[in-house]
Amino acid sequence: MRPRIYLSPPHMGNTEQAFVNDAFATNWIAPLGPNVDGFEADLAKQTGVKHVAALSSGTAAIHLALILLDVQPGDYVICQSLTFSASANPIRYLGATPVFVDSEPETWNMCPLSLEKAIAACTSGKITSISQLPVPSSQLPTPSSRLPKAILPVHLYGMPAKMDEILAVAAKYNIPVVEDAAEALGSHIKGKQCGSFGDFGILSFNGNKIITTSGGGALLSNNEAMIQKARFLATQARDPAPHYQHSEIGYNYRMSNVLAGIGRGQMQVLSQRIAQRRANYDFYMDLLKDVPGISFLPEPDGFFSNRWLSSILVDPAQTGGITREAIRLAMEKENIESRPIWKPMHQQPVFASFPFFSTGVSDKLFQQGLCLPSGSSLTPTDRERIAKVLRRVLET
Repeated sequence: MRPRIYLSPPHMGNTEQAFVNDAFATNWIAPLGPNVDGFEADLAKQTGVKHVAALSSGTAAIHLALILLDVQPGDYVICQSLTFSASANPIRYLGATPVFVDSEPETWNMCPLSLEKAIAACTSGKITSISQLPVPSSQLPTPSSRLPKAILPVHLYGMPAKMDEILAVAAKYNIPVVEDAAEALGSHIKGKQCGSFGDFGILSFNGNKIITTSGGGALLSNNEAMIQKARFLATQARDPAPHYQHSEIGYNYRMSNVLAGIGRGQMQVLSQRIAQRRANYDFYMDLLKDVPGISFLPEPDGFFSNRWLSSILVDPAQTGGITREAIRLAMEKENIESRPIWKPMHQQPVFASFPFFSTGVSDKLFQQGLCLPSGSSLTPTDRERIAKVLRRVLET
């Protein structure tokens, strides 16, 4: 069988090993160290955000952001429904109630109109808090008629959300924004980088992201005190004492100096990786632009996507009955990985009972959407293998 073509594999450059070797040579193996400091500085320079805490994952970054915003059991946090579960899980870690908001069609991200409807429902007391923690309901705060503690939009597959509109709604009600830019490092709106719009920005460096530290993430903010507190909480909240003393619950969330070394090398090739991912999108566009029933997500005016994943919509009514699942299975038969668009959170069994404000967009995207192989290391031979399957299935 031919080698597998993965959806989005890691892609190393030429300098990661040198940073890792330096960590070994200087015995900076445990969390913290020069590579962590350097990686945080690189991320601050890239995003334009003043303060960065390098962490063990993007999930950890969201969790800490919500803790810093004093999210408590029974509180509301508004979250984009069309996303990976890591965006929503930390809300439940804290016993809060996720209020899911559907997408709009131009970016596939949080709909500002539905966002305002969700806030209105929260403040009118029309949403009932749901808690699955082993805490008596009598001990939970009554959430009726109060504002959500945070708004959590996501830049899906690297496409920026409509941040100007979302921030306008957030400012109207004075609600903090936690901006999930896990998939969007290098994406921007008119030059302003994703991750720099909200009160907090979230990045991920999981193995499948546009750059990777194997596993890792970062919390960004222009509020220095908040990032200092995040670093404190992420290192088990150890008090400044000669012995081990803890006055708060802490977490083991800091990034290791070894992994940060990988990140420093990866940052040196970020612009190349973005160009390579965008070239993949152009390849698929050129291949499929004239095929009836196949559509793409173009960039709105002023928006720049890193095109972390290239995705298509497959409308069986126009393709002669060919579905995205037929394409996926044909690719898998040739040992080529593709994947349906994220299953929305409101359709997930673990979140199905929570409030959801629908536009109908994410349900359609999940039904018709397919993510195609998008790795920055795709070769011309890989592309031809992919194109051969797509041409055969779609009869182009």
